[in-house]
Formats: sequence, structure tokens, C-alpha cells
Amino acid sequence: MRKVTVAATQMSCSGDISANLAKATQLVLAAAAKGAQIILLQELFETPYFCQKENPEHYALARSVAENRAIAHFREIAREHKLVLPVSFYERSGSDLYNSLTVIDATGEVMGVYRKSHIPEGPGYEEKFFFQPGNTGFMVWDTAYGRIGCGICWDQWFPETARCLCLMGAELLFFPTAIGSEPMEPAMNSRAHWQTVMQGHAAANLTPVIASNRVGTEYEDEYYIRFYGSSFIADGQGQIAASLNEEEENICIHTFDLDELADARKSWGVFRDRRPDLYGAILTMDGHTPV
Repeated sequence: MRKVTVAATQMSCSGDISANLAKATQLVLAAAAKGAQIILLQELFETPYFCQKENPEHYALARSVAENRAIAHFREIAREHKLVLPVSFYERSGSDLYNSLTVIDATGEVMGVYRKSHIPEGPGYEEKFFFQPGNTGFMVWDTAYGRIGCGICWDQWFPETARCLCLMGAELLFFPTAIGSEPMEPAMNSRAHWQTVMQGHAAANLTPVIASNRVGTEYEDEYYIRFYGSSFIADGQGQIAASLNEEEENICIHTFDLDELADARKSWGVFRDRRPDLYGAILTMDGHTPV
């Protein structure tokens, strides 16, 4: 039996980085006090979601791994409390800018950096202006509490992300997120769709999914986004095991037996019975022409 307790945090973010770090720390420590060993923080939690409009002033927010305050801070928290912490941040690498994530192990070690693969572009979510497409490929990490895979927000809408991570041996999938209303369609609410897609990843791969989203309404000039929270943990059959509502700043937590999950994956045969020889279409953009 290999039991692991995971948690997702959920909070609003202001323009005060120190205050955001303090709030995130409070939630992480609250989760740790309840036994959580791997704790997920939401996407780009150091600042408001700055991608609503193409504003070059926000480039100044990017930092290298060595310079990033959140990484340095949570390395100490991870070491002191023996936690595994996937930490989302705005990365500067030379002249390149990425939407990135590092996994900090329970020793405080920075295990590596994943750079977001799928970059959205649309009203309110102008990420192509701020981030280059990731060049790391999908990544998994052998942490103190299990082998984990991570994507970042828009990555979570692609079944290829989850399947690749699971084929690489991920036992748990983590997705930090910043998603809410659409500035040009304020009546639209994608929350149910968002959750259903990721529950499908969990069910298809018999692998739990942990998603952490922000809450609150953030404004930039004439645009605003109401982030709808609803952070959740889905079990290996895609059912919601723990969740938060659309407004609360809190944590949700659940315990899994990784050996039990591994046995379920073997018994279902969804990896055994795959036919990669038939999947050539997925390597094309139009179903016919090789990339």
C-alpha cells in the first residue's frame, strides 16, 4: 500500500506579490496540517492574471528560476514540512518568456522546469503575447510521494497531454489553472465543461487529476474576468472526490492508494490494448498530412 494525500488550493490574487505569497503559504500550511503531502497552487498565483490585454509592461514580471521569489520561498516551506509543491511562475530564460512550472521535492530540491505546451489566444486570454510555446516536452517527476505529471491550464483541454503523461508513468496528474468568464461573452460559463474534460482524462487513464483554479474578479481597463474557482480532485474513475465552490478561498484534500490505482490500470487493460500503429492521424494537423 502506497498512500498519498493530495490537496488543491484556491484563492484570489491582488497586485501585491508579498500578500499573494502570504495567502498561498497560509493555504499550503493549512493543507499540510491536515496531512497533505503534495499540494497544488494555482496558475501564476504571484500576481493577478496579467494576460487579459496585450500590455508589454507586464513583461517585467518575468523572472528566472534563480530569481523567482515564490520558488525560493516555497523551497524552504517544502523542506521544513516535507512537502512536494508544483509551483507555477512566469519564467524569463535569456530573452525568452514562458508560462512555467517547477516541482519542488520534499527535500526542497527544484526537480526541473516544465514550460506550458499549449498557449491560448483570445479576448481576455492573450497568452501568445506573453509566452512562447514550451520547449521542454511533457515531463514527469519521481517525487518523495510518487511519480507525478503536470500540465498548465490550456494543456488540460488536450487529451494528448494526459495520455502522454500517463504513458510516461505519471501516477497523479496536476493542473494549475486560471480560468473564468469570457470578456466578450460574459454570460458564458465554461465551468462544467472544464471539469468534465479533466474528469474524462482521469477516467480514460484511471489516474487521479488535481486541478487548482483562482477566484475573484480581476479588471484590466474595459476587460474583466470573474474566475470561477471550482478547484477539484477527481479519482481514478473520473468521479469528483473533493471540490471547492466558485468563490471560497480554501483547500480541498483527498487520499489515494497508488498501488490500488496501479492494479486498476492493469486490470482494465486500457494501456495494454492500445494500438499505436493505428494512431498516425494524431501526429497530423488535419488527420492526413504528416507534420
